[in-house]
Amino acid sequence: MISIKSRREFAKMQKAGACVADVHRRVREAAAPGVSLLELEEIGASTIAEHGCTSSFLNYLGTYPATLCLSPNDVIVHGIPNEYRLQEGDILSVDAGAIFEGFHGDAAFTMPIGEVSAEAQHLIDTTEAGMWAGIREVRKGNRLGDIGAAVAAIGDAHGYGVVEEYVGHGIGREMHEEPQVPNYGEPGKGLKLKTGMALCIEPMFNIGQRFTKVDADGWTVRTNDGSLSAHWEHMVAITPDGPMVFTAAQDPVPVDEVHATQ
Repeated sequence: MISIKSRREFAKMQKAGACVADVHRRVREAAAPGVSLLELEEIGASTIAEHGCTSSFLNYLGTYPATLCLSPNDVIVHGIPNEYRLQEGDILSVDAGAIFEGFHGDAAFTMPIGEVSAEAQHLIDTTEAGMWAGIREVRKGNRLGDIGAAVAAIGDAHGYGVVEEYVGHGIGREMHEEPQVPNYGEPGKGLKLKTGMALCIEPMFNIGQRFTKVDADGWTVRTNDGSLSAHWEHMVAITPDGPMVFTAAQDPVPVDEVHATQ
């Protein structure tokens, strides 16, 4: 069932989103060659606690063992933090979720570690552009297909594999709510968007093919061909005052204003 949020509920989601934005800021500042994924996990956990929030990810489905998802290089999503130390030329996707008074915030970004290849940087930048293209379509009266078509158009134009098995989602009292938000679709098709909805827009683009595989841990999702992958995500709320990004900064920002700064 799709949940419609009130202003009071959106205010709690803003708090969760601000926490996630701060986690991103601190992890981005700390991530560098020689730093371990476990060290970044500790930063995420302490930051969430400082904000009076709890982790959306820890013990998710009773089995996810960490506060963050940290996914280097060919890992698309759901990478479990471990002792791996980042190396010059890696790329790293960072996904964080926080709960404030029962409401979730969720967002992800991909960053270069030190100096990376032009090919890797282009993948990162293009995946972010795909996210913003989708976010621009999150407004009252548009349809889910408008979002997916906008995302896919960016990935397809650059010859990237646009992952289909893992998608964006509604969010609120649960981290993953209806509707699912695929990164592909037909303009003008699908569910009509309404005020009070909140969606996470999260493209995953691969340098190679779109196909995926899952490690024996049951969580870590990799590109099937070993190519690099990037992942970006923001939580967008369709408020009575228009669509707002709750995870881009400490304060919510109108979609058009955030995009203009990118």
